[in-house]
Amino acid sequence: MTTSIQPGVANTVASATTPAATSSSGSTAGAVSGTGLNSQTIAGNFQTFLTLLTTQLKNQDPTNPLDTNQFTQQLVEFAQVEQQLKSNEQLSALVSLQQTAQSTQALSFVGENVTVNSNTAQLAHGSMTWSMSSPKPSTAALNISNSSGQLVYSGTMTLQAGSNTFKWNGQGNNGTQWPDGTYTMAVTAKDASGQSVGVSTLVTGVVDSVDLTKNPPVLSVNGQSFTVNQIQGVSRSGL
Repeated sequence: MTTSIQPGVANTVASATTPAATSSSGSTAGAVSGTGLNSQTIAGNFQTFLTLLTTQLKNQDPTNPLDTNQFTQQLVEFAQVEQQLKSNEQLSALVSLQQTAQSTQALSFVGENVTVNSNTAQLAHGSMTWSMSSPKPSTAALNISNSSGQLVYSGTMTLQAGSNTFKWNGQGNNGTQWPDGTYTMAVTAKDASGQSVGVSTLVTGVVDSVDLTKNPPVLSVNGQSFTVNQIQGVSRSGL
């Protein structure tokens, strides 16, 4: 048996439902576009919308049913918003876990010897080493300066294709023994035909500290800052 109601009742429910649905949709947009997503408010509006929609469908005039297309569309939109809220929460959790993992990884390097792309190294006990990588055989002019920018050593070196090592004993060209500290080496290389050759320099140093306030965390090596992904190699200190 089909139960019908007076048209006036159906119209009253329809007029009460439509603004509520519109208001829910508006509050949803505001929640999504705002800086903070209030999932509880969205969930509350969603339940209210479903209640009103169900009530209207139950009490509509069967001889003149109301058009539910707009409500179905809004239902779909609410479901999409709910999915987006959950996705945002999960992404936030993943980002937090990634940051924690980065901090833990960075802290594990403190006190270890690491190799990084740099032309600055520490002279310690009258010895320091640079590694140089050349794409092809070349002749390199080496100029070493102290932390004040003063040139303390200059010389030349024949580079083979691939990895090369230059060790400096801290002595200048005039035989002066320079004190321990930070020194920078500039490399200018040319091949047999006089064409410039790009040479990269690497140094090995101890990670003195880690700044966890940076994102990603920053490691301090030889007075310079590096991120974990800039580390080329790691070895235990003292080895």
